[in-house]
Amino acid sequence: MIEAVPLWLLVVIKSLVLLIIVITLFAYTMLAERKVLGYMQLRVGPNKVGPWGLLQPAADAVKMILKEDLTPNTADPIIYKAAPFISVFAALVAYAVIPFSQGEHGPWSIANVNAGILFVFAITSMGVYGISLAGWASGSKYPLLGSVRATAQMISYELAMTLSVIGVVLQASTTSLSGIVDAQSRLWFIVPQFVGFLIYIITAVAETNRVPFDLVEAESELVAGFHTEYSGLRFGLFFIAEYINMITVSCLATLLFLGGWGGPGAAGHPWLGLLYFVIKVFAFLFFYIWLRGTLPRLRYDRLMAFGWKVLLPLATLNLLVTAIVVALWY
Repeated sequence: MIEAVPLWLLVVIKSLVLLIIVITLFAYTMLAERKVLGYMQLRVGPNKVGPWGLLQPAADAVKMILKEDLTPNTADPIIYKAAPFISVFAALVAYAVIPFSQGEHGPWSIANVNAGILFVFAITSMGVYGISLAGWASGSKYPLLGSVRATAQMISYELAMTLSVIGVVLQASTTSLSGIVDAQSRLWFIVPQFVGFLIYIITAVAETNRVPFDLVEAESELVAGFHTEYSGLRFGLFFIAEYINMITVSCLATLLFLGGWGGPGAAGHPWLGLLYFVIKVFAFLFFYIWLRGTLPRLRYDRLMAFGWKVLLPLATLNLLVTAIVVALWY
């Protein structure tokens, strides 16, 4: 029956289902963050809309849609309006190649490409264009400063992130995400690549502009940073992109370092593998929230110095050691 369905229609159905799942997951990740931060800070989180506050994301969505959409007179009308959609588009397209489990007919993903990790990095790197263009097109100094910070921060930390992942690629001998998971059938890469794992986690927080690296939207310095002049739905789109990127880097951390859908009894049971995958991703998301409730924001010069003077040399050293070990051992 499935074989009779045209390939293009199957891809469209998969894309729509995955889009609904990701958007729903974003909404409840945001709700979970507010709930968890409430418990950490000894206060009440959202609890009024629906049972236990579970309908709060729907209320927030309605509020954003109904808010007045303002465009500054000094803004570039086309780029200003397009920038939020660029960020969301770049965040969503990455899920086209992310596998969530392994079935009889291959990985559970929209597309299974050999260069999956390269595709994800290429697409997610485009997200900075949305932030940069938003800051520039707003025609205001504070958004412009925020966009310049974002560009510098992304370039600085993306180098260390890429180097931390190359060590995994060398050990797995493939750039396919499903192939990397298969290479961890005996030992998860978090063990031999523990240094690379730490570098990846730190750079992932910086790449998604989260505390303590949220300098591009520091309210004490830049009012609100790159999205100062945005309101309504376009303002909300930036936050959708941010939370979706959080989920993306959590999925990648699971695939690259924690064996993906691997776990006790998961072989031959794709739904159990999917459960393992979701649990690992949620653990990373909780770590994100924990950081926000714990650490203060860094100073910008220290942020840049840490990226260039600590993480980049450490990632380079980790790559060299990994290359030598792989060359001698394998």
